[in-house]
Amino acid sequence: MAAEDLVERRSIDVVPDDERHGTAVSQFTLWLGANLQITAVVTGALAVVFGGDVVWSLAGLVLGNLLGGAVMALHSAQGPRLGLPQMIQSRAQFGVKGAVVPLLLVIVMYVGFFASGSVLAGQATARLTHTDDTTGIVLFAALTAVMAAVGYRVIHVLGRVASVICALAFVYLGIRLLDRVDLSALLSDAHFDLPMFLLAVSLSASWQLAFGPYVADYSRYLPRTTSARATFWWTLSGSALGSQWSMTFGVLVAASAGDAFLTDQVGYVVGLGGTGLIASFLYFVIALGKLTINVLNTYGGFMSMVTSISGFRGQKVLGPRGRAAYIAVIMVAGTAVALLGKDSFLTSFKDFLLFLLTFFTPWSAINLVDYYLISRERYDIPALFDPHGRYGAWRRDALLVYGVGLLAQLPFLVTHFYTGPLVDPLGGADISWIVGLVVPAVLYWALARRNPPGPGAGPRTERGVSPTATEASAP
Repeated sequence: MAAEDLVERRSIDVVPDDERHGTAVSQFTLWLGANLQITAVVTGALAVVFGGDVVWSLAGLVLGNLLGGAVMALHSAQGPRLGLPQMIQSRAQFGVKGAVVPLLLVIVMYVGFFASGSVLAGQATARLTHTDDTTGIVLFAALTAVMAAVGYRVIHVLGRVASVICALAFVYLGIRLLDRVDLSALLSDAHFDLPMFLLAVSLSASWQLAFGPYVADYSRYLPRTTSARATFWWTLSGSALGSQWSMTFGVLVAASAGDAFLTDQVGYVVGLGGTGLIASFLYFVIALGKLTINVLNTYGGFMSMVTSISGFRGQKVLGPRGRAAYIAVIMVAGTAVALLGKDSFLTSFKDFLLFLLTFFTPWSAINLVDYYLISRERYDIPALFDPHGRYGAWRRDALLVYGVGLLAQLPFLVTHFYTGPLVDPLGGADISWIVGLVVPAVLYWALARRNPPGPGAGPRTERGVSPTATEASAP
């Protein structure tokens, strides 16, 4: 493949049919590789660190990965149909300019995940290069930015490589771990505690739901004829399998290692594997796994920034210099946060995950209800770029529902810095993400059926698309 073919030319514009390629299986390798990594290990460990036992922590993580992963995979299935980045679709619900509201929060998410990933990957990079953690974080961030600038093809290549190498490393580490721990003792100490069980569910569900705002970015180049069912199942299986594998390892490590793991997550995992060349290989694996997901976060942040600004400037196409500039902003912001927060990682990361869930469950609910139930998988694509078109500049009904969805969660939310008033009556359980899915889904469905988008793009057909519009629909 020529170098010019490797570098992506598209940004937020529609991918034409003659540039579509690949199969739905590519979603499995990408999301498997993206989830076989150290931050997912830490996420699983948090279920035990904050008081859960092994058995019910694992059960809660499985449930959360499946529920959150199903929502995330429904977003992925939109990519081949529309040929658009995920957040551009939000203009159909929130308006061409109104979509900036969830987009700003999405950008914060990308910066936060870039930062959290850079903390752990920076530690591994520092040990590989025999430098300090600060230098390791900066080196890792720079490499991430370069690969994100190349774009879609290199991201999928990276996912395929990481899925194989990281899977082999996790098999090896799992064998080493089982040699050290008394698994039967860990499994026999089971005591169901509803708040801790729901914490485990929330941790893994939030992990999966956080992929929702960018998952279609990596399926949008698939041919339009790609089965939505195949895209859904390959995405769900790769993401749920990879994350559960990593989180299970994290649960067992946290339950057996205690403070040895809490004080140095990267060092403990590598030490579990061995020394010398084996240790160097495991540091490389940690950096590779984090590189995969951090490239996704950087690329998604770039897409979201372009989407936000283009809603006001009308820009569809972005040149290489503009692309590099947006990515540099994500890199600098994420690196700064990583350097500031590297000494309080575990507590900060847990609160970050659960707080993110507050903002993205209402967005997911609104987007999925609109796409599958209201619009029936069809959008007037030219109107997504026209603030005077069918979807308008601001969709106040959707923004109102989004705001209600946010507020409805607050009484049920549990974080280090805020606990809602209805948490204690529920025994300390955090069910805010369930409220955040159900309440806006029902409200938006009711309002959108009564107040569909205006006819600015031209007369409607019975399938809900202007006769002159470019349709994105099931074949």
